[in-house]
Amino acid sequence: MFPKLNKNSIMKKTDQLIFLALSLLIFTPMLISAQQDSGQTDKKLLMHHEVPDDAHSPNMYENTKTSPAYSFRDDIFFTTQVNVNQFGQNILGDAANEPSITIDPVDPDRMAIGWRQFDNVNSNFRQAGYGYTSNGGETWVFPGVIDPGVFHSDPVLDSDLEGNLYYNSLSGDFSCFVYKIEAGSFGWDNGTYAYGGDKQWMVIDKTGGQGAGNIYSFWTNTYSTCPPGAFTRSANFGTSYEDCIEVDGDPYWGTMAIGPEGELYIGGSGYFNGIIVSKSTTAQNPSSQVNWDFFSQVSLDGELTGWTAVNPAGLLGQASIAVDNSFGPGRGNVYVLASVARNSNSDPADVMFAKSEDGGMNWTAPMRINDDVGTSNYQWFGTMSVAPNGRIDVVWLDTRDDNPGTYWSALYYSYSFDQGETWTANTMLSQAFDPHVGWPQQDKMGDYFDMISDDNCAHLAWANTINGEQDVYYGRISQSTVATENRNDNRDFLSLTCYPVPSAGNTTIRYILNNKTDVKLAIYDLDGREIKVLVNSVQEAGAHQIVFNVAGLQEGVYICQLQTAGLMSSVRIVVVR
Repeated sequence: MFPKLNKNSIMKKTDQLIFLALSLLIFTPMLISAQQDSGQTDKKLLMHHEVPDDAHSPNMYENTKTSPAYSFRDDIFFTTQVNVNQFGQNILGDAANEPSITIDPVDPDRMAIGWRQFDNVNSNFRQAGYGYTSNGGETWVFPGVIDPGVFHSDPVLDSDLEGNLYYNSLSGDFSCFVYKIEAGSFGWDNGTYAYGGDKQWMVIDKTGGQGAGNIYSFWTNTYSTCPPGAFTRSANFGTSYEDCIEVDGDPYWGTMAIGPEGELYIGGSGYFNGIIVSKSTTAQNPSSQVNWDFFSQVSLDGELTGWTAVNPAGLLGQASIAVDNSFGPGRGNVYVLASVARNSNSDPADVMFAKSEDGGMNWTAPMRINDDVGTSNYQWFGTMSVAPNGRIDVVWLDTRDDNPGTYWSALYYSYSFDQGETWTANTMLSQAFDPHVGWPQQDKMGDYFDMISDDNCAHLAWANTINGEQDVYYGRISQSTVATENRNDNRDFLSLTCYPVPSAGNTTIRYILNNKTDVKLAIYDLDGREIKVLVNSVQEAGAHQIVFNVAGLQEGVYICQLQTAGLMSSVRIVVVR
């Protein structure tokens, strides 16, 4: 016999059924979306891991073949090659990318840059390359690699208040070692085991508070030596590193920053898109465990991505996080910036920025830094740093000046002096170059750049292929002559690139003219003898490209020189048989 139901019970059950149905309608798509996002994130993470694929292969020319190193200087930008031999010459047949920079706070003229060193462009075996300067970046010494013949990747450098320099490097089994140079010298120690995992980052507390000298490192927990742990601390100047712990929010592909009170911030990609910022105020206390105050989600109207046409096997950059440690109105502000694939439109990569004025709890709406027109250009490798006076510096690579169907990129810059409320017009710092030249058996130009700002300028470690190979450069950017109006039309450089290097057949020579002008393009040997004139006429403004067959030249190094009215640019051509 069925129970008797009254009208109220029927209505109550009907309401319950309606609520259940609505719940299914509302939450099922959310669960499916979350699962899809998680699946896409898992795919992205699985695509990015650093393991040895090739055996170590020495330089094909035994480091004996060289060409002039590239250097450029004007009133805004100075850049010079770092991975050079003892005579300051470019080493042919190698490659370098993923540079990181540190500056000695005791002696700012003393700097070091680390990078992934590929001795032979025909092998993707990489080592811990480094270079140093004692004259503020004017010239650099490349002594070799830290651990010859041993696989190393993902270099991250920093310094402490005493002037000691540190180099965090990933090994082939995902463990990380931190190497140290004592103040005033340039000799690395044997390294200290620091747990670790793929795509690690490191920061050192230089606030002068109780955490001064603390070394913090985090990494992707998918590739960890201590899963699910993804963080470690050294509270004894790198003598040892504590057992690793998890990071609330699980950020990955990111960076770290220290606030004015010693608070620690980690900013990286989130598992459900957007950016995650994790904060700890206990990490600075050496006698306390590291606990996480909270993590917050930051919308940049997009997500970190990679494996796109401009950098097929790499990221389009990491998340940059920085804190204003000045004594100005922005003190304590937290800033996040990244090159992201946009959600609100089809743009493949914009440089997007957001800030927090309450210690990372709440965030402003995202702001686009690049000012190009349209949604088809790539603004990639977005990188940010904050000067002691509160100025925010941002650089990135930009394809807005390329020819359709190519991904030629130039270095661009913008800065803000009002806590990110307004930004200077984008300034083109370098000539355009082809990022697909000189790949060391990896279809990418690395995953990131690195930058440090002082009150006068920004110091950049970056990579490019301007000389026809993939090399690492130091850059110094001055703000004194960067106006709020666009100055790009007045830059005094010529864009000239030849590829491939080396070549046994056709070499493509590409150059860009700012104005209609007389042009002479010619090939010279190293003694200055003119071998062949390729162009000697008036040409219109814009991009020009010719193909030159080197079959008639003997094996060796030649100079391709472009001359216009008052300007000259040269690159080398290497002929092999």
